[in-house]
Amino acid sequence: MSHLMNTYARQPVSFTHGEGAWLFDAAGNRYLDGLAGVAVNTLGHSHPRFTAALKAQIDSLIHCSNIYQVTGQEALSEKLCALSGMQEVFFCNSGCEANEAAIKLARMYGHNRGIDNPSIIVMEKAFHGRTLATLSATGNRKVQAGFEPLVSGFVRVPYNDIEAVRHVAQHNRDVVAVLVEPIQGEGGIRTLDIAYLQEMRKLCDENNWLLMLDEVQCGIGRTGKWFGFQHTDILPDVMTLAKGLGSGVPIGACLTAGNAVGTFKPGNHGSTFGGNPLACAAGLNTLNILEQDGLLAHADKIGKFIRNGLSTSLQDVKGVKEIRGQGLMIGIELDKPCGDLVKQALAKGLLINVTADTVVRLLPPLILSQAEAQQMIDILSPLIKDFLQT
Repeated sequence: MSHLMNTYARQPVSFTHGEGAWLFDAAGNRYLDGLAGVAVNTLGHSHPRFTAALKAQIDSLIHCSNIYQVTGQEALSEKLCALSGMQEVFFCNSGCEANEAAIKLARMYGHNRGIDNPSIIVMEKAFHGRTLATLSATGNRKVQAGFEPLVSGFVRVPYNDIEAVRHVAQHNRDVVAVLVEPIQGEGGIRTLDIAYLQEMRKLCDENNWLLMLDEVQCGIGRTGKWFGFQHTDILPDVMTLAKGLGSGVPIGACLTAGNAVGTFKPGNHGSTFGGNPLACAAGLNTLNILEQDGLLAHADKIGKFIRNGLSTSLQDVKGVKEIRGQGLMIGIELDKPCGDLVKQALAKGLLINVTADTVVRLLPPLILSQAEAQQMIDILSPLIKDFLQT
């Protein structure tokens, strides 16, 4: 009998070790990792330079508390700001913590402007986390059900609909910020139009709102750029990161620029483990290896290869609605719920998952080779065809 809380519908496999884009179970079976720990294992498994850097950090210092200066935080924050154009960084441990920080920051920003009940515009089908505030911001009733009363102060609009945001601007004077994912991961790999983000930047400037981008899943090179917003010419006021930043070591970050800079003061927010030396070493080495090995351009190239390969192999297959994404953030939308494909792919040695009920999601590590990408296509395409014919 397991003493674990029954919070996950786990697949019937346990892994003993990994190498590159592959995971291995106790029986020696190997699995091509098309999920990367849900966009976490940026550098795959057991990357030699990354693991060597972590071992060296463990030998010197793991944790020392934010009561003191942490040199790793200074180095990582400098690198993140140089890559993004942002100005300040707060470190935490996860994506939901980063989004909690953003929500708190937006509320304090509003109160500093004399707004007693500040509100944040959020999107339908969004996913921002499972803490009470972030699940309230999330646009998914399955995540929220049973946890009422939810946190108030959120105004929900359709994704990618700028006119809906303009309507709110005309009728709600308590809005202080917009929180949106450049690509909705849990929502089905849905991408914001470039024109939408540009218009949203203008709206935020006109109304003195903060533009807050949740890049927890799409940041850190996954789309072929360092950050999803860099496919446009805008700069957000707040950006949240996590998942791929530590290549498996828990770390999150909330970055600020523009009007958001200086909102938090000592005592306004904090984290016991956030920005510890080990996590910062993981973050800094992840970024350095991505840069040194040209993995952003590689992610763009391999992502296009996978999307083109799937489009070719699944063309004219009835029931395939759309193949979409950016870089190595890919969704295959079918015309019916397809959760059964997860176990079927596992049996064939491929790790995938399904989100929004009908979208097969691929988030492989950024070190995936073209040959491994072809293996992924060769395994997945027949499974989808057979599934849609049943």
